[in-house]
Amino acid sequence: MKGLRIYAILYLIFLYAPILLLPIFAFNDGKIIAFPLQGFTTSWFGELTSNKALHVAVGNSLFIAFVTALLATILGLCAARAGAMANFPMKRGITGFIMLPLVLPEIIVAVSLLVVLRQVLDLSLSNWTIILAHILICTPFSIAILNGAFQNLDPSMEEAALDLGETRWTAFTRVTLPLVMPGIISSMLISFTISLDEFIIAFFLTGTSPTMPVYIWGLLRFPGQLPVVMALGTILVALSIILLSLAEMFRRRGLRRSGRKDSGGFL
Repeated sequence: MKGLRIYAILYLIFLYAPILLLPIFAFNDGKIIAFPLQGFTTSWFGELTSNKALHVAVGNSLFIAFVTALLATILGLCAARAGAMANFPMKRGITGFIMLPLVLPEIIVAVSLLVVLRQVLDLSLSNWTIILAHILICTPFSIAILNGAFQNLDPSMEEAALDLGETRWTAFTRVTLPLVMPGIISSMLISFTISLDEFIIAFFLTGTSPTMPVYIWGLLRFPGQLPVVMALGTILVALSIILLSLAEMFRRRGLRRSGRKDSGGFL
């Protein structure tokens, strides 16, 4: 156990130590990303407020992330609901096919979608092509979260509503849906975070107006802009931590509401 604990600590240090460098250099007064630090400044964060191109990129990413989170959660809710019901033909095969994007390399997904959208469907690249791709990769995460919500739900509650005269739809909307609402909120937060931070697919499918990760990648070609990238990265890391913490909070609230024990989070 002691060796396993040491391994876990070293692994976490290796994984998160580079992220800790973001705020250090974001508040550094020098343009060169190296030690020793030259002083403390917040000017790099101030430059973010005057960069109009960045504002457009952030607006694109927020729009894409919001629409993706909404649609991916709706699709995930339908799939998780079907998976929680009685068995039907090819249930495992269909579920596995839907979850396939979790194990496919994003570069393969991006190139394949680019060929289909441009060569086969002859669609122009825009925010909506990115949304379609992000829904594809976010829906499996939504299903994984909502599967847990439905599995922790006591089916007898909906059956009782049906016995009392409710229709299948009203029993779902009035009984089941409120009980799985923490899982729905968690799904939306996770999908929003994944879409907001995603780069590879957005790089291939973006149109004339880039998303925020693609814009950040473009800034890396200019060494003088690296501190600005560090400042923006610090904000993104803080935002991601907040969203993931909220998602975990709603997941645990759903477990408490259902009376089930927590077997481990998804973070």
